[in-house]
Amino acid sequence: FIGREAYQSFLAQQNLSIAEFESNVRKQMLLTRLRNIVLEGLLVTPAEIETEYRQKNEQIKLDYVGFMPSKLRAQVQVSPQEVQARFQKDAASYRVPEKRSFQIVIVDETRVAAGFNLPDLELRRAYEANKDRYRTPERVHVRHILLKTTEKSKEEIDKIRKRAEDLLKQIRGGADFAALATKNSEDPGSAAKGGDLDWVARGQTVKNFEDTAFSLKPKEISGVISTEYGFHILQLLEKQEPRVKPFEEVKGELASEIKRQGVIEKVQTSADQIREQLVKSPQQAADIARKFDAQLVAVDKAGPGDPIPEIGVNQDFAEAVRALQKGQVTQIVQIAGNKLVVAVLTDITPSRQAELGEVEKQVREMLLSEKARELAKQKSQDAAQKLSGVAGDLKKLAQMTGGEFSSAPAFGRMSAAEGIGASSYVLEAFSKPVGTVLGPIQAAENYFIVKVTGRIEADMSKLPAERDAMASQIKRKKAGERKELFEDGVVAALIREGKLKIHENAVRRLVGAYRTT
Repeated sequence: FIGREAYQSFLAQQNLSIAEFESNVRKQMLLTRLRNIVLEGLLVTPAEIETEYRQKNEQIKLDYVGFMPSKLRAQVQVSPQEVQARFQKDAASYRVPEKRSFQIVIVDETRVAAGFNLPDLELRRAYEANKDRYRTPERVHVRHILLKTTEKSKEEIDKIRKRAEDLLKQIRGGADFAALATKNSEDPGSAAKGGDLDWVARGQTVKNFEDTAFSLKPKEISGVISTEYGFHILQLLEKQEPRVKPFEEVKGELASEIKRQGVIEKVQTSADQIREQLVKSPQQAADIARKFDAQLVAVDKAGPGDPIPEIGVNQDFAEAVRALQKGQVTQIVQIAGNKLVVAVLTDITPSRQAELGEVEKQVREMLLSEKARELAKQKSQDAAQKLSGVAGDLKKLAQMTGGEFSSAPAFGRMSAAEGIGASSYVLEAFSKPVGTVLGPIQAAENYFIVKVTGRIEADMSKLPAERDAMASQIKRKKAGERKELFEDGVVAALIREGKLKIHENAVRRLVGAYRTT
């Protein structure tokens, strides 16, 4: 125990006294015990496990006739009078959103780079200041053949050495080194390249290999040498002494590096200065853009989500502009293509009620969708009435009603019915015998007449392997249900005893606040 003083001090920091804290702990322990009592004795019977397993693993197949509004739009028409009537009825809901006009100054990295020149004198100064970067050590271009001896017996190693000596004899007799390396070398990194190891500097290979490689002359072939990896035959292709790469050799690389860094700095500096001057003189955007050789784009009355010239749809830019008042300037925003942009807001056109001509297409589309949905519903109801006349033949029903016939491959309760959607739309079909016809069933905006054409029973031989997991799953589900009932019961009891009161007015205000947002 840390001591009463420390205990009391710690609780005081939480605005609690010892008595309050310990009372809360007692209540929590009591609540936990009550919950445990409620949850004790939860049983899961074998029948429950079997039922759950069957429902989880059984599958059904369906034929169906579908009536989809998207396919029926061509069969419905909307007159100008209907459009006008709907517009007049809901005129208040059709509004032209607020429009914003602004000028954008764009600093384009590509444009800056085109005008960025580096004189040779500056490049030479950079070269001299960083000469150590261009020093190359002594190095050799070598190829080899490796015959591995790791984890081999003495007798096997003797045979491998004889094989290496035979390969050396072939090479010195005029055989193609690269061809022999490709065929015989056991170095996976170089065998396919004819044994070529490319350039090797000191310290990159084991000592005996390095000593041999650096002692050879160009085109010279070593004898059979031994390393911890096995037997090698080396051929030196080229050798370079330590040197400093000359200026002319690195000039292009150096120019690109310095130019890249310089362009990035200039783009950022220009954008910072442009924004600073726009804040001081927002009416001078054109002059400021010209001064910095930046691009100026004027945008007139752009609405939410409208693509912006040279920018497209960019959420960061749109939010920056939306936060402005007239005459204010955005922060610098980076957009695609390595561009930095700054905008000044020049005007705001308030939202207003739309005129019919502005929303006529929108109203027409809405009416077409409504009529198509209603037609799909009507056709599905007509189809259901004609089922008795086709004796459950859905293909014939589709021909008679203009619906689309199709079949859904086998699916389970946890998956989807192909062409229809989530299995929950046709959940009733799982409890029906093969041959049952159901419908109309609505799945989202579509309507279906379905027929159960097949059933695949759960493989009960696999149940033992899943029994324990399923029992735990069912028990957790039951525990959750009991816990909810227990807590609901406690709340109801406290309300009856007057110890808990629900403020209906506060609830209504809260609900109302959500409805208006």
